[in-house]
Amino acid sequence: MSKNNKELILSAPLSGPVLTLASVPDAVFASGAMGDGIAIDPLNDTLHAPCDGEVIHVARTGHAVTLRADNGAELLLHLGLDTVELQGDGFSMLVKVGARVSNGQPLLRYDLDKVARRCKSLVSLLVITNGEHFQARPITLKGVNVGEPLMHLIATTPGGTQDSEQDGGIEVRGQIRIAHRGGLHARPAALVRQTARRFKSRSHLHFDGRSAACDSVMGLMGLAIAEQAEVHVSCRGSDAEAALQALLATLSTALAEETQAAAPVARPQRHPAEDGVLQGVLAAPGLVAGPLVRLGAIELPDDVGGHDIQAQHQRLELALEQVSDEIRCTLDHARIRGDHNEEAIFDAHLALLEDPILLDAAHLAIDQGHGAPHAWSQSIEAQCQVLQQLGSALLAERANDLRDLRQRVLRALLGEACSFDVAAGSIVAAQELTPSDLLQLSAQGVAGVCMAEGGATSHVAILARGKGLPCLVALGPQLLTQASGQTVVLDADGGRLELAPTAERLARVQQAQSQHAARRARQQILAHTPARTLDDVHIEVAANVASSTEAAQALANGADGVGLLRTEFLFVDRHTAPDEAEQCQAYQAVLDAMGDKPVIIRTIDVGGDKQLDYLPLPAEANPVLGLRGIRLAQARPELLDQQLRALLQTRPLERCRILLPMVTEVDELLHIRQRLDALAAELGVKERPQLGVMIEVPAAALLAEQLAEHADFLSIGTNDLSQYTLAMDRDHAGLAARVDALHPALLRLIAQTCTGAAKHGRGVGVCGALASDPLATPVLVGLGVRELSVSPSQIGEIKARVRHLDTVKCACLSAELLNLGSAAAVRRACHQHWPLG
Repeated sequence: MSKNNKELILSAPLSGPVLTLASVPDAVFASGAMGDGIAIDPLNDTLHAPCDGEVIHVARTGHAVTLRADNGAELLLHLGLDTVELQGDGFSMLVKVGARVSNGQPLLRYDLDKVARRCKSLVSLLVITNGEHFQARPITLKGVNVGEPLMHLIATTPGGTQDSEQDGGIEVRGQIRIAHRGGLHARPAALVRQTARRFKSRSHLHFDGRSAACDSVMGLMGLAIAEQAEVHVSCRGSDAEAALQALLATLSTALAEETQAAAPVARPQRHPAEDGVLQGVLAAPGLVAGPLVRLGAIELPDDVGGHDIQAQHQRLELALEQVSDEIRCTLDHARIRGDHNEEAIFDAHLALLEDPILLDAAHLAIDQGHGAPHAWSQSIEAQCQVLQQLGSALLAERANDLRDLRQRVLRALLGEACSFDVAAGSIVAAQELTPSDLLQLSAQGVAGVCMAEGGATSHVAILARGKGLPCLVALGPQLLTQASGQTVVLDADGGRLELAPTAERLARVQQAQSQHAARRARQQILAHTPARTLDDVHIEVAANVASSTEAAQALANGADGVGLLRTEFLFVDRHTAPDEAEQCQAYQAVLDAMGDKPVIIRTIDVGGDKQLDYLPLPAEANPVLGLRGIRLAQARPELLDQQLRALLQTRPLERCRILLPMVTEVDELLHIRQRLDALAAELGVKERPQLGVMIEVPAAALLAEQLAEHADFLSIGTNDLSQYTLAMDRDHAGLAARVDALHPALLRLIAQTCTGAAKHGRGVGVCGALASDPLATPVLVGLGVRELSVSPSQIGEIKARVRHLDTVKCACLSAELLNLGSAAAVRRACHQHWPLG
């Protein structure tokens, strides 16, 4: 029955009780990996067409048939579970591929008793395999007879009807082996989804006789594809070939697990039982003592029923929107800080939050009479069970990401506070913390965390290592019986949680902590003195900051100035641009926070890969090569003019230095200098701040001598310079580990920049991540860099590193590194010449 070109009422293909997919006793179908739909436990022996359409596939074993409805929906009708193993025995197909069928027409018959005795279950499925373009709503969840209305199907995008008509025969296929470590878990699945959504074509992944749409993370994970498994990819649409090649590249490029860049993770080891000690698995190293604080999960109130269904749908949508905004804010700040691990984790969370399998299951539960909190919780728990039943330890760990979303959305729904009341110095115990929990607890200054469950490769473990927070996982249920308040020792390195440490043991731990604190204190004291090499060359060690608060912390940590103020902090996470007065106030606050130290302020660097809600820009095939940095300022000059006017009004102006991003030629610099002069004249400002250029594209490095003639200083952004030189997107999860700024090609560009700047007496700084790498400090000093802008917490460490160097020796050895063949070779040589520790 068709209501119009987009809407379709599907009739029951069988008679019997109706079930939701989530209740089907099969992990693949229940997960939605095959698509959205509904199930019937049949009482009759004939499968009928649920609508008018064309037969596009008939199973070789006669147990399933696929129709394409007139509105483009592709409907898989699957009789029973695991019936493919019957090899057609008991089935009789009544139609052929290409046949035109009408609503209610018999499609296949089967021997009810024979099949029922030999298959796993007779429960049969009606699944929309291209459901990414359709919204499916059950009309009834009671018993039906053949031909009665069963499901309402609405085409939600042009792809549901138009693409099927225009591109019906345009399909390409390819096959590839999965290169991602651990298979297709959350982050690589999110990467596949991100790739697929760049194209108009509909894409599916096929594995072991099952399929999933490439824009569903849950569907992809539900396929349980292991590392090195061979999969097939199909793409249909106007740009199918380009989509196929992009997806094959994504699937075949190994995802660089964040753990590679972190401390090695110990294999699970079980030591002999010891009284008063719980054995766990190292997730993040460290040794701490403190009071134990036990955290519990959110408890749902009873679902009393009688809800206004529409109100509950709206309530869930508002909560999802709130959490989505929170995650996007976390992502924005992670990008500004350059924290790629955190960015990748919450990118995957955002993809899961938008996953149709989760959303449809929750809304269906609301339709069945549940309140929004219970509907959301049921949807999450159903998918967690699916992941845990797929036989993959890694996928079971990734269920924790779903529980994170459960907690966050429930807090939004129930109005509960999102922060924990935990004192600094506590050791937190929980069944399983989520990534969001970990970030909150770290910000509150807890000493360590331990979990009854969890794994050493979980996202929580990755974040804990990044935060330097000792963490033990897999301690077992006994952890949850421990009383809060007791003093414990968390020896993450030894895999031990000591529940009743002796006074002597606590004294030893306290001594170790005191020694560590003393080293930090000595570094802190020395951090406020200049960093001079053994041959008395001064190296300025400044800080990268993104707010006046971070600037104050940097000054307290001994920063010689701000080497990079990322002004994006003013522009993100808001619906309108900051005006001139707000910008001036913010920049002045940073200058005031830094006392008498200089502050380098980079003009806004958004566009392309960093979008703003209030600055709509055209979609770009390759954002990192598109309209961003100074190029955006050229396209929208009013933005830069407003920012320059605000900067010109800061005082004292001689401490304010302006840095221009993404410059590729001298004319761009000269144009901005002319604008700066004109705006200063308009404001009656006689002074001029120093104007510098970021060296972050190879063209700028190669033109460093010419740029230095007109710039007051040069600052090398090694993050972007690395990706442009190596032709590797630094935000690409599969390539991140290979984007290493110690690559000899990068070092050659840095050397050329320093040589060109020296001809005009200009200083060169490095404000990219390489400056914060102690292993790279001697190399950068040897190549001629005289300013390093680092993370505020590393100022003391980098200054201490500088004080042990001789610039002449560094220059000689660094020159040799330029002739090596890889970043790995450079790092080996650095460890040999300038060992850490």
